[in-house]
Amino acid sequence: MPLALKVYQAFDRELIAEIPADDASALDHKLDVAAKAFAERDAWLPVHQRIAILRRVAQLLQEHRDRFAMMIAREGGKPLTDAIIEVTRAIDGLVNAADELRNFSGKEIPMGLTAASMNRWAFTTKEPIGVVAAISAFNHPLNLIIHQIAPAVAVGCPVIIKPAATTPISCIEIVKLFWEAGLDERWCQTFITDDNALAETFATDQRVAFLSFIGSAKVGWYLKSKLPPGTRCALEHGGAAPVIVDRSANVDAIVGPIVKGGYYHAGQVCVSVQRIFVHQDILSRLTEALAAKVAALHVGDPTLAETEVGPLILPRETERVASWIKEATDAGTRQIGGGRMSETTLLPSILLNPSADAKVSRLEVFGPLTCVYGYGELDEAIRVANSLPYAFQASVFSSDIAVALKAAKHLDASAVLVNDHTAFRTDWMPFAGRRQSGYGVGGIPDTMEEMACDKMIVFNPVA
Repeated sequence: MPLALKVYQAFDRELIAEIPADDASALDHKLDVAAKAFAERDAWLPVHQRIAILRRVAQLLQEHRDRFAMMIAREGGKPLTDAIIEVTRAIDGLVNAADELRNFSGKEIPMGLTAASMNRWAFTTKEPIGVVAAISAFNHPLNLIIHQIAPAVAVGCPVIIKPAATTPISCIEIVKLFWEAGLDERWCQTFITDDNALAETFATDQRVAFLSFIGSAKVGWYLKSKLPPGTRCALEHGGAAPVIVDRSANVDAIVGPIVKGGYYHAGQVCVSVQRIFVHQDILSRLTEALAAKVAALHVGDPTLAETEVGPLILPRETERVASWIKEATDAGTRQIGGGRMSETTLLPSILLNPSADAKVSRLEVFGPLTCVYGYGELDEAIRVANSLPYAFQASVFSSDIAVALKAAKHLDASAVLVNDHTAFRTDWMPFAGRRQSGYGVGGIPDTMEEMACDKMIVFNPVA
């Protein structure tokens, strides 16, 4: 009997479709196809064809924007308004990859600097690294796929993409658009499975030159430890993003961005606002404003235009977040808001000053929850913000340039946002976690660099 993967709506668990799944034999065949395509160097796609394909996919995706947005809302639970933005970002990402190829090149290496290097000419060129195995996450089921496929196609790597088992439809459909745009199927294939052992086989196969992994730190670091010698990788995990609010901050102006950063996609974002450190002088005002803004969020069916906060991806995730909140409240932490709408939908809430050893203070919540802590001295807020083994994006809100610059310098983060929330990003900027939050650099131009190798060519005119 053929394997099948059932895909459910995140909000009400209604069955959307049954998707054919791959077994070990199918995986082996796909890896073999990709490896043979790469081995035929004379058949590598020229740059102009790769540019044309990427631009054509962008055009096709624009034509199918609303269909893809509804897919994202249904399978992933992202509110429709935000799902439309995700599709728009994906379109721009494809164009970004195509545009990047205009300047994606090697460089001249100076010769003649010593007597031994006289009369030579040296330069580098870019070559694709080889077969890319890409494992993606559920929370941006189209845009994350683009961040893995588009750079691979741009630099000329055969790519096999494994979407999250909960959200495979967007991935399958965008790969079809690549094929429709003229890309030979050997250069872009899907791998559909919910078998973790088979996924590990995929990631660690000798034919894979580069593993692109977006998901949990536990799984990502484990897979990295199992990679064969020579296999490169990039890991994008998450953290518990800190926000420092200085007493000079304009409460009315900043509460909107903080709420957006904390409750966008029900908090299921790797750089979602989680730990908010507020100066004691404005703690009461900020807490009241935050509570009012959170209480006004429209929670419900993500396919409706008015919805701002939808469900979590699975019932077990709802149970996990609820249990972490209960752990904190049982220990005496005050909760503002909260409650449950459905099997997968939690109402947004705020926890006030949970203990440092509570799970909500130590681990990535990945749910519609933020934690607010008061502080007196900036150095203490920075120390606590830096105290976890994760370091991704952080932010500081301040009208005092000295405070903003000090926080930007001392916060342990790959990016510090000044007067903006931690979930801000553009798809062409470097995007990387430090320490346990990741390995390598994301963002389309940087991923292209990671999926390419420099080859140096040295000419000696004396044959």
